[in-house]
Amino acid sequence: QVQLVESGGGLVQPGGSLRLSCAASRSIFSIDIMGWYRQAPGKQRELVAVIASGGSTNYGDSVKGRATISRDNAKNTVLLQMNSLKVEDTAVYYCKAYGSGYVVWGQGTQVIVSS
Repeated sequence: QVQLVESGGGLVQPGGSLRLSCAASRSIFSIDIMGWYRQAPGKQRELVAVIASGGSTNYGDSVKGRATISRDNAKNTVLLQMNSLKVEDTAVYYCKAYGSGYVVWGQGTQVIVSS
């Protein structure tokens, strides 16, 4: 079973940018969908962005126009670029890999947007 490790979180000022990386322990070529979700304190986990094996993407309403997800099958990595960060983007960001009959989550990386 694939394992996912997120990195790139930290403290960012409002209006800033960051890039999160999700490294998989094996090839992601055959993984149907990979994506990013986030969970803020006291809130439900929500979709940030997902990317299918064919390259199609979908974004959560709260990040549309500010986030870009990409998938590098050669490096077994999924990246999330987020710009124009807002205080409300503060959350733990989780990488997810899923398809028919499987769901795998990473351990999460904390993003804090604050001045």
